[in-house]
Amino acid sequence: MSGASRLSDRWRGTAAVLCSVLLLTISEAQRASAIIVFTDISEAAGIRFVHYNAASEEKYLIETMGSGCGWIDYNGDALMDLYLVNGTATHVHQPEIIPTSSLYRNNGDGTFLDVTEQAAVGAEGLFGMGVAVGDYDNDGLQDLFVAGYDRSILYRNNGHGSFSDETALAGVSNAGRWGSSAAWFDYDRDGRLDLIIANYVDWTPEGNVRCGNPGEEYRAYCHPDTYSGQSPTLYLNQGQGRFKDVTKSSLLSLSRASGLGVITFDYDRDGWQDIFIANDAMANSLFRNNGDGTFEEVAYTSGIALSEDGKAEAGMGTDAADTNGNGWMDVFVTHLDFEHDRLYRNLRQGAYEDGTFAAKLGYATFNYSGFGTKFFDYDNDGSKDLFIANGHILDNIHLYHAEVTYAEQNLLYKNDGTGRFSKASTSVRGDLKQHFVSRGAAVADFDNDGDIDVLVSNNGQPAQLLRNDGGNRNHWLQIQLVGKESNRDGVGARVKVVAGDLTQYDERKGGTSYQSAQDPRLHFGLGHRVIVDSIEVTWPSGLREVFHSLESNRTIIIEEGMGTGVGVP
Repeated sequence: MSGASRLSDRWRGTAAVLCSVLLLTISEAQRASAIIVFTDISEAAGIRFVHYNAASEEKYLIETMGSGCGWIDYNGDALMDLYLVNGTATHVHQPEIIPTSSLYRNNGDGTFLDVTEQAAVGAEGLFGMGVAVGDYDNDGLQDLFVAGYDRSILYRNNGHGSFSDETALAGVSNAGRWGSSAAWFDYDRDGRLDLIIANYVDWTPEGNVRCGNPGEEYRAYCHPDTYSGQSPTLYLNQGQGRFKDVTKSSLLSLSRASGLGVITFDYDRDGWQDIFIANDAMANSLFRNNGDGTFEEVAYTSGIALSEDGKAEAGMGTDAADTNGNGWMDVFVTHLDFEHDRLYRNLRQGAYEDGTFAAKLGYATFNYSGFGTKFFDYDNDGSKDLFIANGHILDNIHLYHAEVTYAEQNLLYKNDGTGRFSKASTSVRGDLKQHFVSRGAAVADFDNDGDIDVLVSNNGQPAQLLRNDGGNRNHWLQIQLVGKESNRDGVGARVKVVAGDLTQYDERKGGTSYQSAQDPRLHFGLGHRVIVDSIEVTWPSGLREVFHSLESNRTIIIEEGMGTGVGVP
């Protein structure tokens, strides 16, 4: 009996757990071809969404900063559905038809169906920015949080293809603040997901400032330092569908900045998830979780606040991953043009260094404006590669810098296995080089074929779904975590996978990218390795479980407490 079968037998009779085995049969001719193609299938898939940014001559700052996108299996059929966040009417721009955000159901045949109306998740009247997906009430159904300007919305999944607006009951409206990105995470490890929101600047239509050089054609969106920054918002999940604003008692209110991208992860491996926020034109924020309900701002002392030359840059999107196989999470941050996107290497003992140029990522991003970003193994060779969604802020940037364009191409970088990156131009083809004004980026294996696809939201333009064709020529493994004592999503769990000479580490993180939500399954490329020797899961509860001898090319579901486990502090 195989290791995978033994794992399935261990769960037999447990109704909450399913083990879906997704085996691939790939011809030798396919394996011989090294070319991977990312194909924009949006139109063919039935995705008709076009982002509404309410662009006007007044250059309201909210027009250019959105928006995000996300993956959610809202109906529990093991197919990732997608959600796209939209803007709405403003004081100076009134469309004939009020736009809404959109939920598309995955039909399982490469197409999607717009189910926004029946699901009741259109977020009508909200100038939306970001989306976060999580099971905040631990009922096995994925819920939806939509962050936006001046307020936000929490949709509770009813389990019958529809959602209910529970914002008022839950107390998470974030009223009066400009919510950009959000993340579900269990910061106090009580088994319930809490919510952190990265808030941008204190802007209002009434206080809109005219910026740019003289002349109407030179009018520009204002620099963020024109307005005051805001502190992030932290909501504690009290159970029974209710939350408490603990921003002040957690000490997060002491930090005011222009927050855009957010990620929660355990940077110092002490068992508590910390918070990293990419701030626009201000020093980044790293809030160390003290384990007592409070956080300490340690960005400066850890070396992750500024660039290598000591400058605060235009932080937009962010992600964290073990890029060089040492088991510690490095952090990547995207910036505007004439700044370098930054990779911060985790030196352990709570310290980081700017490793951008050592990773060969320095000059490659200098003329681009990066937003959404994600580490993922696009070719399943066992190393985390890097995707960056690009697009400028100013629609008239050519008047200021002739060499920079408003619409830009997105970038994909290949990791050589040691944490050094190069443009994936020789082994990748397709529609990556199309020029858009990109913002959010979210990855998922939407067709369950073993390679990771990319969803991109574009400001004022159609969204893109880039299907990965060929990344599954190498072997792979996907893991879906189901917490019992820990939160049901397993956020905060740490996973180690060993396959022969390859050892990989990952963590079920909260947030990531820019205003976007990712596939909750952890994906591990295995290269030529057919057997996974072991999987070790350390849950937020402290339980550590180990599984042995599993076959590759499948998705497994690991429920907390169902394996061979030992307690750890």
